[in-house]
Amino acid sequence: MATDLRQGLILAARQFYHQGWMVGTAGNLSAKLPNNSFWITASGKQKGKLTEMDFLRLSPQGELLETPNPANRPSAETSIHQGIYSLFPEAQVCYHVHSIEANLVSNLFPGDHIPLPPLEMVKGFGIWEEQPQATMALFQNHLEVSQIAADILERFQQFPPQIPALLIRNHGVTVWGKSGSEAENLVELSEYIFRYLVAAHSLKLF
Repeated sequence: MATDLRQGLILAARQFYHQGWMVGTAGNLSAKLPNNSFWITASGKQKGKLTEMDFLRLSPQGELLETPNPANRPSAETSIHQGIYSLFPEAQVCYHVHSIEANLVSNLFPGDHIPLPPLEMVKGFGIWEEQPQATMALFQNHLEVSQIAADILERFQQFPPQIPALLIRNHGVTVWGKSGSEAENLVELSEYIFRYLVAAHSLKLF
């Protein structure tokens, strides 16, 4: 089971790397086991060349349970994955990637959310409405990632998000899903929306 989960993460990381969304060591991916522990990419690993040695298995509280390489260190963004799994027990995977478009979009909107354009594509987020008024939560970036995770927990406990995705300003998008394929679709959908918003802004459509 664990090997299968890591293989899925390796394939997803490779795909995102080739899209330019996980350049170098940027971003991290995790997948949850039935006992609620989870595999997550170790810090400082080149995402286009991951192997099964480049992961750690952590408890829901972030305690190290297993690593094939004693030199592996948890990513600073592990706390975000912990927060997502605690908030959304149905989530089985959590993907966090960095892209140029995500960072550009995060500076186009001054508030704490991004209004999603009423495109057909938003159905991929589970929004089935005519002229939907959907939003993606936007969070401030902090040097201490644990503060970002705390902000996510605090807001989402009070105001559950409309869609299983959030954006951190000048940092990147995080999505969560019930399977690896669902999470991959959500990353691709998010990045499509970001590209659309950048293009619409350049054309002064808003």
